[in-house]
Amino acid sequence: MADKNDMTENIDTVSEEAADSENTAAAEDGEDIGIDAPNAENAGEDAKEQEQSPEDALGEKVKELEKKLADEEEKYKRLDAEYYNYRTRSIKEKQEAASEASAKAVEEILSVIDNFERALETETTDEAYKKGVELIFRQFKDILAKLGVEEIEAEGKPFDPNFHHAVSQVEDENFGENTVCKVFQKGYKLGSKVIRCAMVSVANP
Repeated sequence: MADKNDMTENIDTVSEEAADSENTAAAEDGEDIGIDAPNAENAGEDAKEQEQSPEDALGEKVKELEKKLADEEEKYKRLDAEYYNYRTRSIKEKQEAASEASAKAVEEILSVIDNFERALETETTDEAYKKGVELIFRQFKDILAKLGVEEIEAEGKPFDPNFHHAVSQVEDENFGENTVCKVFQKGYKLGSKVIRCAMVSVANP
């Protein structure tokens, strides 16, 4: 009987210890759950905050498209400015090239004009010949005028190294200081471009 009672007591003791272990584990689990519960709640709130309403998503999309549009407009403005500069530069270069070509052509003709002027200064008794030379000379002058070629004013004007080329100097009381007193060869210009300076003598330099 004693052995049976001891065995019964041992079983009861083991049962109590097992129950105590279960209660302890449950308590620890409860504490763990109590600690982790607020973290889970915070995670849920963060997820809600990260979620966007359709209006917010649309607003961000609109901003993104507006930025892309602004970038494209800026590119277009730069391209338009570059093209404008290129077109302006091309037009200027073409005009300068045309002006240079005209100036060279006129420069070749000037020697013919010089010879006509010398021929007209030569005395002759053949009036018909003289009139023919004068007619051809006037035609040449008219052509030059249509091309925009002008004779540079020289005699009686103040000496200007931009338009006059001095080949001699004299003292002459009939002229003012540093004044062109004689023209040996006429000068010509095409617009603002000097084709040939006038070859002159300067009085009282």
